[in-house]
Amino acid sequence: MSGIEYSSRKKGSADDYIRYLEMRIQELETEVEFLRNEINYYKKEIEKLLSTPLIEGVLLEILPDGRAVVKSSTGPNLVVEVLGNVDVKNARPGSRVMLNQRGSAVVGILPSLEDPYVRAMEVIERPKVRYEDVGGLKEQIRELREVVELPLKNPELFREIGIEPPKGILLYGPPGCGKTLLAKAVAGESNATFISLVASELAQKFVGEGARIVREVFSFAKKKAPAIILIDELDAIGAKRLDIGTSGEREIHRTLTQLLAELDGFEPLDNVKVLATTNRIDILDPALLRPGRFDRVIEVPLPDLQGRLEIFKIHTRKMKVKDVDLGLLAKLSEGASGADIRAICTEAGFTALRNNRNYVVMEDFIEAIKKVLKDRFRPYAEESSKTQERKTPSVV
Repeated sequence: MSGIEYSSRKKGSADDYIRYLEMRIQELETEVEFLRNEINYYKKEIEKLLSTPLIEGVLLEILPDGRAVVKSSTGPNLVVEVLGNVDVKNARPGSRVMLNQRGSAVVGILPSLEDPYVRAMEVIERPKVRYEDVGGLKEQIRELREVVELPLKNPELFREIGIEPPKGILLYGPPGCGKTLLAKAVAGESNATFISLVASELAQKFVGEGARIVREVFSFAKKKAPAIILIDELDAIGAKRLDIGTSGEREIHRTLTQLLAELDGFEPLDNVKVLATTNRIDILDPALLRPGRFDRVIEVPLPDLQGRLEIFKIHTRKMKVKDVDLGLLAKLSEGASGADIRAICTEAGFTALRNNRNYVVMEDFIEAIKKVLKDRFRPYAEESSKTQERKTPSVV
């Protein structure tokens, strides 16, 4: 091998080794940076563990000199300093703030707190139920559109004419007639948030809890406006008040009093409407029904013949049926509610499945009516079904 070739090979090996060292240096620098970030992270975690805890307080007032009056959760009202980076000018009285333990200075503003009971309630941002999903209640839908949907969508019309729509609407009638469905439908058509609670949830064990939850619900609805609050089974807390009662009854009366105060405390055009349902309007406290509270009372009765026909059409529009006379079914189901008719359609589907069919026939509905309505089944139902069998050829 010549000296020139040996020198060239040696030079190439040195270049490769230099490139390797440069790559290794870059890898080590990356690893050092990663480890430095890890050290900083754990230092911050240790600082958090060793830092003094802050105190929660409530902002009462901002003084002209920039100081604040706060109510501490651990003591009396205090006049305290505010850190320069805390914007308390835009904070409202009643806001939750963080206070330093040593000097009780305001060091931050906490987000608003929603009660767990309120968060657990049924909140549907935009219900998918529409008016076409409600059968046999045309007059009730018309009234709800006037007193709920129109003020939410076009409040300027009421301001122009100079009248105030009702704040609260009470729906009463037998169970299963569509009171809750009506409320969901008007919320869906109004593009309003739907907040549903059962009145019995407001009857709490501790004194003042029920009234506090009522305040939280109305405050939450105002934040979510436009909103519709549905109080189901209002008679659970809205029964007539008596002079003599147990401590539990007195607590329910406190909750009712808070509900009355909330109904009096907001404007009709605040984009919040209150709907309530009951099966026992006769036992409600008269204070609920006076003008300015639940001053629009709408009856939701059992559906008539035409109403039952419309409800059957709604519940069978997605069903696979053959040779079914919905008009005859509406006659045979006299006295049935909307919930009964829905149960009849479901039971007819189960009957078809038991008979190894993928469609529903008239006989399935007849059997379903007998099972669901039982004693309410029309005496002439069997005769009518026989007449229908003679008119309609049997399906194989």
